[in-house]
Amino acid sequence: MRLFSFLIAALTLFSGVMAVDIEKSVLITYRPETPDSIISQAKKAVVDAGGVITHEYTLIKGFAATVGEKVLDTVSAWGNDSGYLLAVEEDQEVHQMKGSRVSL
Repeated sequence: MRLFSFLIAALTLFSGVMAVDIEKSVLITYRPETPDSIISQAKKAVVDAGGVITHEYTLIKGFAATVGEKVLDTVSAWGNDSGYLLAVEEDQEVHQMKGSRVSL
């Protein structure tokens, strides 16, 4: 009985350790009227959580990052709570179809 109790405790501990936050490569953009302090706070949260800022945009307000889902939830909540809407989208490769033509 004692061995069974030890085994259950060990499996519980192991499952807690294995509950790793899944990291995603994302683009986080804000509306033009968003203060720089809001964006700086979001970038700091990403870095503090072990994420990486991969690019900072200059033409639009925002940045690209590799970050865990939990931090994305936090950053999204800050944007909604502060009234400064943000868009979070997964970073993806874009391909042009070979031989396609665009007419204007």
